[in-house]
Amino acid sequence: MEKLLLILFATVISLFISTYAAGNFNFDEASLRRRSPDETLCNQLIEPAGYSCTEHTVQTKDGYLVALQRVSSYNKDLRGQRGPPVLLQHGLFMAGDAWFLGSPEQSLGFILADEGFDVWVGNVRGTFWSHGHISLSEKDKEFWDWSWEELALFDLAEMIHHVYSVTSSKVLIVGHSQGTIMSFAALIQPNVVEMVEAAALLCPISYLDHLTASLVLRMVGLHLDQVVLAMGIHQLNFRSEILIDLLDSICDGRIECTDLLTSITGKNCCFNNSNVDFFFEFEPHPSSAKNLRHLFQMIRKGTFSHYDYGMFKNLKLYGRLNPPAFDLSLIPKTLPLWMGYGGSDSLADVTDVEHTLKQLQGKPALLYLENYGHIDFLLSTRGKEDVYNNMIGFFRSLGKSSSS
Repeated sequence: MEKLLLILFATVISLFISTYAAGNFNFDEASLRRRSPDETLCNQLIEPAGYSCTEHTVQTKDGYLVALQRVSSYNKDLRGQRGPPVLLQHGLFMAGDAWFLGSPEQSLGFILADEGFDVWVGNVRGTFWSHGHISLSEKDKEFWDWSWEELALFDLAEMIHHVYSVTSSKVLIVGHSQGTIMSFAALIQPNVVEMVEAAALLCPISYLDHLTASLVLRMVGLHLDQVVLAMGIHQLNFRSEILIDLLDSICDGRIECTDLLTSITGKNCCFNNSNVDFFFEFEPHPSSAKNLRHLFQMIRKGTFSHYDYGMFKNLKLYGRLNPPAFDLSLIPKTLPLWMGYGGSDSLADVTDVEHTLKQLQGKPALLYLENYGHIDFLLSTRGKEDVYNNMIGFFRSLGKSSSS
């Protein structure tokens, strides 16, 4: 199986190399399979399930136009009332649709709306649901000149500010995977954390040096992040015509797509395999090659730091040879945190989670599930019973403690 997966990745890279080397790369033919402007996350996935949804656009300080959706339940007992605002922040190669890919009884976005929360759904730059840039085109390499650092300090920070301004209320944050990396980096910033009531982090990541995902480790060892950037590839779009055709042919009998997920995320106990086709209708979303390299730097160096540009540019930007670390001890001790993590997660490894906990001043509420993998926390058929009820209980307890 591992050999087949390596062949898959090698084939992908060789396709990129051959098209670029031959000078025949046509961006329009292999660009995002974007939906039309009339197709939104609201009308494609949320409203058809019977929920109220409105679209919002937020401009970041560096000019990106990111999308937010505001979701509420049509439950007659909740109509006209809005509970505390909660912002959902997705992970790598995903977007806001990730919170709605199961039934209303299984998907966190729907569950929170039914529980009366004022649900806001974040979509970072470059994803299908966001709206580009005020001056840059997606064809420009500059459009893709960012990593999770910018996603945290610009996209997430601006989305939090927008929700805070519209609701006049401090915001509850929920992040999954890369969404937790972004959350940690954002919550270190005093001007951001002052707008946050609490944060719930699924598969929390700030350190990655104990990651065990076999395919990811092989890619790190081959320095494929550096290869991709050296080839002049800045956008990682796994929904290009070339890669979709390749993936379709491989998933059509030769390799199970769920095995591909396992080699990246770890074994997932409770993900409904029959939903794989529906999952791939929406995922994956694009990201940048620079973002992948930043993540691979974390794996190689065992640090939670700013992007490493190399000695000379580091000296120019940071005034030092190595990039400065994000200091988790700067997250206020008084900020309530909740974390859910699993024993079968090959990305958010238990050892790395424990490392994160030691760096924090406060003591988060913890939920550990031995048999849960990385995707289970998002798409488990038992997510409500196993995870979300516990998280919602944590959120409910905040009001009780503040009023007592």
